Amino acid sequence: MALVLSNQGEQIALEALVGKVAGQNLILRLFENNYTPVEGTTEVSVVECTFAGYSAITLIAANWVFTAADPSHVDYAQQTFTSNTGSQDKYAYGYYLTQVTSGKLVWAERFTDGPYHIVNNGDAIKVTPVITGE
Repeated sequence: MALVLSNQGEQIALEALVGKVAGQNLILRLFENNYTPVEGTTEVSVVECTFAGYSAITLIAANWVFTAADPSHVDYAQQTFTSNTGSQDKYAYGYYLTQVTSGKLVWAERFTDGPYHIVNNGDAIKVTPVITGE
């Protein structure tokens, strides 16, 4: 017999993953190495971006929004990383989230339409964190 994760079970699992249940915030970061995340990826596999103006963004656990649907998902509002200096030559290949307390990587994703090239003052990368159940 196959395991069935009920819709309310999906809500419990997804909200626990993003720290909503335990109140642990996540930190949204960009990575600059040409890397494709796999199941064995850890926080040491990715190199955090270093372009001028870049700063990791703390995602407040209570602000994640769960949507019961087919498939269910948990979403966070779009976040923007903006360069504050011109004449740079940096790339962002994807983003990743780590736990505030442990520093452990929770998930990572390579941009499907990237990498994004940071050159000018005001260049921006926007990320809308979403994780979907099945």
